[in-house]
Amino acid sequence: MIYLDNSATTKPLKEVLNTFVQVNESFYANPSSIHGAGVEANTLLDRARSQLAEILHTEDRFVLFTAGGTESNNFAILGVAKANTHKGKHIITTKIEHPSILEAVKSLQHEGYEVDYLDVDEAGVISLKELDEKLRKDTVLVSIMHVNNEMGAIQPIKEAAKLIHEKSRAAFHVDAVQSFGKLPVFFNGEEGPDLISLSGHKIHGLKGSGIIAFRKKMNIVPLLLGGGQELGLRSGTVAVPQAVALAKAARIAIEKMDENRLKYRKWHEELMVFLADFGEHIHILSTKSGAPHILSFSVKDLKGEILINALQARDILVSTSSACSSKQKKTSHVVEALNIVPNYKKGVIRLSFGALNTDQDIVEFKKAFTEVMKELKGELKNDLERNFN
Repeated sequence: MIYLDNSATTKPLKEVLNTFVQVNESFYANPSSIHGAGVEANTLLDRARSQLAEILHTEDRFVLFTAGGTESNNFAILGVAKANTHKGKHIITTKIEHPSILEAVKSLQHEGYEVDYLDVDEAGVISLKELDEKLRKDTVLVSIMHVNNEMGAIQPIKEAAKLIHEKSRAAFHVDAVQSFGKLPVFFNGEEGPDLISLSGHKIHGLKGSGIIAFRKKMNIVPLLLGGGQELGLRSGTVAVPQAVALAKAARIAIEKMDENRLKYRKWHEELMVFLADFGEHIHILSTKSGAPHILSFSVKDLKGEILINALQARDILVSTSSACSSKQKKTSHVVEALNIVPNYKKGVIRLSFGALNTDQDIVEFKKAFTEVMKELKGELKNDLERNFN
């Protein structure tokens, strides 16, 4: 099986799994307990927190463990907005955010918050001019994802942060779930975000693990109430094995980031050329300037599900845009925001690379995709045989 759906989830590395098992076996005590075993578990937790803080260039006390990207995003949106109503009730985000952002923002709209949604261009990138125009004195929060999960657009986070901090009192949140471990992600003074969301299972870690990290002390309302764990911001017994495994996966991802990024860029460029040879039958959504590990394209007048099934029959797994929305029948909100010609809206396919992919995987994909196109696009048969045989 060739797995090219790493933006949906990744296969956990053996080193990460071994770490998770070892901590579960030897350090299973509650880290809030004051006996020796609890102190040992808490020491491991503190070490994991410190390692992640070092990677992100922030302080240990500004790293909170969560159950994943969705919780981190919800925490950022709802926690910041509700804690800062004295500053205002205006929020800015984009039309192509992950549902965990858009649904959280929508819930605030029902509570009387006003929301502006930034447009994106054909490359999926926001306009800094529009952001500037939308910022107000009562803007309390801006949330912009670093890398889009469906087509890989990279947003100008550094420029946006500088603008937001100069022109408003708003907190700037960045969903870095799809970028961490593939592109540099960290806090960088006033030119960095105020909050960052990360997820373990996107970097060959475990599902059910993530963090929300802060650049500085912030006013934020906790979503989970109880024993006051995680600095009083996220009550509940902390999952120490998941936290330690996440830190392990993050360290490996950062160590291998440059090496993997070059590999992904090579495959991205190679496949862009390959797909371009199909002419008008293929519309490539991703751009050369986008994230190297995500490549989305669409086949004219074909449904994505048909393509996925045909490739799966050849032991190649890909997805239709986002795994979070691929089971829905309606067109993705990201595809709608890109204003794609109707003939291409239904046939969107996303390839996403991971650390375990190889050059041979790309060779096999090209071979299988050519066969699929010959089968499904009868009018292409003669051209494809001439160009690809």
